[in-house]
This record gives sequence, C-alpha cells and structure tokens, in this order.
Amino acid sequence: MSLTTGSRPDGTRPPAAVEEPAAAVAAAKARVPRGTGKAGKVPFRVRWHRDRALILMTLPLIALLLVFHYVPLLGNVIAFQEYDPYIAGNGITAIFHSPWVGLDQVVRMVEDPLFWDATQNTLLLFVIQLALFFPVPIALALLINSVIRPRVRAVAQAIMYLPHFFSWVLVITVFQQIFGGAGIIAQTLENHGVSGFDLMTDADLFKWLVTAEAVWKDAGWGIIVFLAALSAVSTDLYEAAAMDGAGRWRRMWHVTLPALRPVIALLLVLRVGDALSVGFEQYLLQRDAVGAGAAEVLDTYVWNMGIKNGDFSYAAAVGLVKGVIGVALVLGANKFAHLLGEQGVYKK
Repeated sequence: MSLTTGSRPDGTRPPAAVEEPAAAVAAAKARVPRGTGKAGKVPFRVRWHRDRALILMTLPLIALLLVFHYVPLLGNVIAFQEYDPYIAGNGITAIFHSPWVGLDQVVRMVEDPLFWDATQNTLLLFVIQLALFFPVPIALALLINSVIRPRVRAVAQAIMYLPHFFSWVLVITVFQQIFGGAGIIAQTLENHGVSGFDLMTDADLFKWLVTAEAVWKDAGWGIIVFLAALSAVSTDLYEAAAMDGAGRWRRMWHVTLPALRPVIALLLVLRVGDALSVGFEQYLLQRDAVGAGAAEVLDTYVWNMGIKNGDFSYAAAVGLVKGVIGVALVLGANKFAHLLGEQGVYKK
C-alpha cells in the first residue's frame, strides 16, 4: 500500500502542529517582495528602484553638508601648525608648507586669561538661558494648547513665531528703540525728570538683556515643536483623566507633561551640546556697547583672534577644543537621558 503525502514511513501521519498547510506557505511566499534574499533582506537594486525619487531629492542636501560642513573639517589640521596663508601661492597649498608645532596652540590657549574670561562668560550665559529661555516655549505651548478657539490659537502662534524671521540686527534695533538711551522708556522718564536710563550699555545687565532678546526672537520656534508633540496626544487620555476626577492642572501634570518628556529630553541634550556656542552675531553687534568683559564669548573670541588678528592656527585650536567638548557634552547628556528612560538623540 502506498503512503499518503506527508505520512511517516510507518504509514502514520505527523501531528497537526508540525504539518504546515499549503495555503499558509503560499500566503507567506506571496508576502515576500520579489527579489528578496534568503534572510528577508531587500537587495540594493530593489531598494534603489523603489526609493530612487527620495534618494535623488536628498542628494542636494548631502552635497551641501559635504561642502560646507565635512570638507572644512580637514582644515582643522592648522591647529597643530604655525599656519601662514602667505607662505605659498594660495591658502590651501600653504597648509602643506606651514611648520608643525604639535600642541603648542593648545598650551597657549590654556595659559591665555582672555580665553578663560570668554569661557566663563559663555558658561554663565548658557546656564541663564537654560534656566530662563528653555522653559518659556514649553509654557507658551501649554498656554496656546489650552485655548479652545482655533482661530485665537492660530493668531497667537503666528504672532509669537514672527520674530524668528527677524535678523539679529533688527532685533537689537527694536530693543535699542525701547530700552536704549534714546528709546521710548528713556524719553518718557526724562519727561518726568529722570535721566540716565540706558539698559543697552549696562554691562551688569547685559546677560539678562541678551536672554530677553533670545526669548523674544526664538521662543516661537520652540512652540511649534512642542505643539506638534501635543497634537499627537490622544484625547481619550484627557477624557479618561477627567472621568477619574482629575482637574486641569492634574491632567497637565499626568498627561500633557509625560507626553512632552521625549521631546524635552531630546532638545535638552542638543542644547547641552551647544553649551559653548551661545551665539555669535548677537554678541558681536553689542560688544562695543558694553565692552569685551561682558560680551566676549568663545565664538566672538575665535573671530577676534582668527579673522581680526589673523592668528588662524590659534583660533582653529580654540574652535577644535570647543567642538570636542561639545561632542563630549552631547554624549554625556544622551547617556543621562538613557538613565532617565528616554531615547535622547539615539537609542542605546
């Protein structure tokens, strides 16, 4: 007697759990894309045919990053030289003719008191802006999100976002017309017998002034990010919390803020990475009004030493050290975010 298909040599059939129905096998094969390898990995040819439009769209951005961000990194080699742009026919070939000095530029940086003054100002401004500027977009986003009428929300968001498009020249001009010696407040006080009001030249208040300028200019940009995160929160969570007796503040604490935690952690990690880059144009434009002691930060220090004084190797060394410290801060802050249970910039 012949054995049936799928039966054992002794004529018995295997258990039903071992036997695979033909329909299930056919369905599994139908789900595998054509040209897929044995391990389920789609070959490059198939992926290129499928995603070539998206890849071609990203090529200009990749070229932009390569030309203006990655290729200039090769110029950091002058941080270990006594670079002289006039030693050869052009600045690029001068790199190959400039003498090597090793870590002499770094040693000079450590021994320079002006560098430490600029570093102290940079860290102080970073701490102030982290404590005052970073929470403002979160608070404004929560405030706008609580407004019921969509038209009012749209108008308020547009008004707060508008200063982001202003240049620093225009922002400082607006503050000059309000808080300067010839501004509206000074003229009003002078009409009442009070003279000498000028916040724009007060070195002691400069750190608070630049923080207020940054809040007014860029808080609207952060509002968009946090509102986008709030839009992904399901309304069922708010309804369930309300049914459990939670008021507005309890719903904000237990529903809204936990939904914003991943975004807050991500932006905080990126902000910590920029701890030594508090700004350039904003401080350079106001440096002469309050003096270098109050407005000199690392970015303006690099500009003064490298571009203004022509000490390119020393400026490159300062910029290189600043970049290395920034990378270390990002890695440390991202590790701290992992310890808090957040993803941060990248996963574990």
